[in-house]
Amino acid sequence: MTHLILGGARSGKSRYAEQLAITSQQTVSVIVTAQAQDEEMAQRIAHHQANRPAHWQVIEAPLDLAAALQSHAQDGHCLIVDCLTLWLTNLLCQTPDQLQQQRDALLAVLPTLPGTILLVSNEVGMGIIPMGELTRRFVDEAGWLNQAVAGVCERVTLVAAGLPLALKVPQA
Repeated sequence: MTHLILGGARSGKSRYAEQLAITSQQTVSVIVTAQAQDEEMAQRIAHHQANRPAHWQVIEAPLDLAAALQSHAQDGHCLIVDCLTLWLTNLLCQTPDQLQQQRDALLAVLPTLPGTILLVSNEVGMGIIPMGELTRRFVDEAGWLNQAVAGVCERVTLVAAGLPLALKVPQA
């Protein structure tokens, strides 16, 4: 089962994904995409580390997310990917071809994965339109990525103020 969890900054989306993982009663691993390239990001990463159960395996995949998912997804296992927008940021710093290849690989692998896959992503398209070219490109790419991932996921949830709102549920 693939589940995309969207929300704004500090909306509770990671906490919601962690709660779903805990209630799944499966073995849980977290695929992290952030890179601590400055002190502020290091503090954000430390905050997430401190708030998740210590026995959860952590897998670092700042670029090749599809390969990490293929390697670690299995029946009876829950994988949390936190988060797609940081992964996208990492790819925007690479070549345009690498961004497209990695995006295509992710979209191709998601429907084939066993187990439970919880994908956390920021919904950034509801705010102020950025002034700079790179930040406008990021907002565009994040919107297109979220739409494409939502299209292949079985469930999609928007989290606002810590409250989940189901946007897509499996059809009976």
